[in-house]
Amino acid sequence: MKLNRRTVQTTLALSLMAGFFATPALAADKPKVALVMKSLANEFFRTMEDGAKAHAKTNAAKYSLVSNGIKNETDTAAQIRMIEQMMAQKVDAIVIAPADSKALVPVLKTAIDAGILVVNIDNQLDAAAQKEKGIQIPFAGPDNRAGAKLVGDFLGKGLKAGDKVGIIEGVSTTFNAQQRTLGYQDAMKAVGATVVGVQSGNWEIDKGNTVASGMLREHPDLKGLLVGNDNMALGAVAAVKAAGKEGQVKVVGYDNIGAVKPMLADGRMLATADQFGAKQAVFGIEIALKALAEKKKQADMPAAIQTDVVLVTKASK
Repeated sequence: MKLNRRTVQTTLALSLMAGFFATPALAADKPKVALVMKSLANEFFRTMEDGAKAHAKTNAAKYSLVSNGIKNETDTAAQIRMIEQMMAQKVDAIVIAPADSKALVPVLKTAIDAGILVVNIDNQLDAAAQKEKGIQIPFAGPDNRAGAKLVGDFLGKGLKAGDKVGIIEGVSTTFNAQQRTLGYQDAMKAVGATVVGVQSGNWEIDKGNTVASGMLREHPDLKGLLVGNDNMALGAVAAVKAAGKEGQVKVVGYDNIGAVKPMLADGRMLATADQFGAKQAVFGIEIALKALAEKKKQADMPAAIQTDVVLVTKASK
């Protein structure tokens, strides 16, 4: 067939147009993953987000990431709205660190029914609430009870039977807060220490400070404060200093955020646990991406993937 100049120009134009319109189609094939976190005022979750963003940048050809977090650790309504927004954006998967172990289950059931894969990180969703809704959401995270016991056991080495300690718990409706409290109680029971009270500090510095101050006033002979996360531990350390009890009341935490490193070094904090926050979201994202690549449905995903948690002290490297 003989091609004239007009035919060649038309063919080239059609080829260019085909290439132009093919690009969005290829982009549309790249899955979109949503990361929904708790309070970004907490350094732990900023670290988590930074880890996720670095992973997304490295794997930009494989998926796109959209992330968000609430301002207040207890604002479950805001987290529910975020999930609804992610659904409206037609994400392929949601990786969530839920603010409440039960309250988020219904909206996540709605997301699953819409064909969105859901992976749970950080704070485990309530098993009974999931069963009631007929769903199974895989959890990627550490054994919080075992991690807290590691920290409590280290504190326990400096205690004797009958010594008084207080536990400052995270948000009491969250599974990880409950498990960390149980781990601390396990450790204190092992050494015969007396737990004078368990009070919630809502995962927040100011609330942790308020609770610690109250415990120190009520129990002048307190020997230790076992705190559910490092954010609250920062408040507890400040309370110990204000009470003039530095060196007398030992404080332990959980998360190993950057802000506590100098406190571990100079003894204001005795120990914490590292659950590798920068990697937690990445674990969840990779589980979601694998399931999407294998075209798995929610029910086909694994129930749980346990991640590492280690004790961190002044002597840790």
